[in-house]
This record gives sequence, C-alpha cells and structure tokens, in this order.
Amino acid sequence: MTSVATMTKVGIADYNVVEYPNTIMTAGLGSCIGLVLYDERKKVAGLVHVMLPDSTMSRTTSFNGAKFADTGIQLLIDSLTELGARESRLKAKMAGGAQMFDVKSSNELMRIGNRNTEAVRSLLEDRKIPIISEDVGGNKGRTIEFLLDSFQLKIKTIKEGVTYI
Repeated sequence: MTSVATMTKVGIADYNVVEYPNTIMTAGLGSCIGLVLYDERKKVAGLVHVMLPDSTMSRTTSFNGAKFADTGIQLLIDSLTELGARESRLKAKMAGGAQMFDVKSSNELMRIGNRNTEAVRSLLEDRKIPIISEDVGGNKGRTIEFLLDSFQLKIKTIKEGVTYI
C-alpha cells in the first residue's frame, strides 16, 4: 500500500516537522526567515518561520520560542532528533529576510530582515549545520514549500514565479 503525501502548513512564528513522503510549507515570508532543516538519510524535515533574531527581544509573558531564531532553531532540532534525525547530518535551506519597507534611517533595529538572516546564519554556523542554498534579502515576499522526495525548496515569489533551490 502506498502512502499519500500530505502538506503540513506552518504559520507565522510556528514550526513543525514531517516525514517522507510529506511536504511542509509556509507563506507570508517578508522580513521573516523560513528555515528548513532536513536529514536526507532519515527522510525527515522541519520548518520554522522565524520572526525575530533573538529571544532576548521578547517583551511578553507568554513566550513563543518559534518566534525567534535562537529558540526556534533549537525547537526544530529537538523535534527532528525525536524523529530519528542526527544533528551531525542536518542540512539547511532558507528563504526570506527581505526588507519590506523603505527604511531611510540608519537604525539597524529597523532592518529586521537582514538581522534575521544574519542571526540564522550565525546560529547554524555555530552548530556546524551547512546552508545548502538560500534565497534571502531583496524586497519581495515569498511562500516556500520543502519537497522531501527531492530535498528541493520550492519558492513562489509574486511577479517572479516559482524557483527551486
């Protein structure tokens, strides 16, 4: 009996994991980063929709770890290892990190897309998880879908169509 693939949707400031043959997607990536971590041998993948670079920026009492790069990546790794992935085998693909608004100020705090991108890169480098491909920056919104059968990240961009990385 063959299994039918299902699509798992990840919301903003959320994460989830899937096993082959399923796919996982998120929409509405502007300054946010959609980070996919996957283990080719175990055929598992996870996606986190990161809104902010650092959990020390949290100003609320109801903490959502998936909202931040540092805590969201850890949640994703923990969930993938529960499915049998090994951190040493994980690979990454990411998209987003756009500058969606014209910021004339030199205030780095307003450049959330760039800060998200740099935070994710730094955290992955610290953990020795290679970034296989990325589509970051610019000023375009993106929707992404990770295809676990081919380990391809499908990126839909308004006015630019679909690309695979």
